[in-house]
Amino acid sequence: MQGPRPVVLSGPSGAGKSTLLKKLLKDYENIFGFSVSHTTRQPRPGEVNGKDYHFVTREEMQKEIDAGEFIEHAEFSGNMYGTSKGAVQAVQAQNQICVLDIDIQGVKNIKRTDLNPIYISVQPPSIDILEKRLRDRKTETEESLLKRLTAARVDLELSKEPGLFDLVIINDDLEKAYSELKEILLE
Repeated sequence: MQGPRPVVLSGPSGAGKSTLLKKLLKDYENIFGFSVSHTTRQPRPGEVNGKDYHFVTREEMQKEIDAGEFIEHAEFSGNMYGTSKGAVQAVQAQNQICVLDIDIQGVKNIKRTDLNPIYISVQPPSIDILEKRLRDRKTETEESLLKRLTAARVDLELSKEPGLFDLVIINDDLEKAYSELKEILLE
């Protein structure tokens, strides 16, 4: 794929990836663009199709995956998520740096492609703080919250693999984490 080198933001749900990403896209809208992922899950209140996610059926998504149209995809809690080549190319066509918000499975999948992004892991200071953040959102059932915490533990363990990430940001203070993110990306 042609264009500026993309950026992969990864980390468990509740680590603050989306918050950091929204801030970056707002402050540097001409430099960075967001790769809108596909998902088979239902939209949450306030989410907009084509802006937050491309909401599609399982059949539609599987057909595109089978056709080789995705650079990464994964399944979580019975829903499929993935990044299409077209989503990345759409950002690069605007001559912007494409930012992808991807889980650890996706990171490992992208490592096998020719995308060559900068890999950044955003992590919570602790599992307890992560649990509090997820509970404070009030968007999860107890069952889905426990699934997310289990996935977070796996994510944090896998992210220790040497060479997987170019930078690890511990998000215990949003402004400090944002400064670290900007420092690496605006070099």
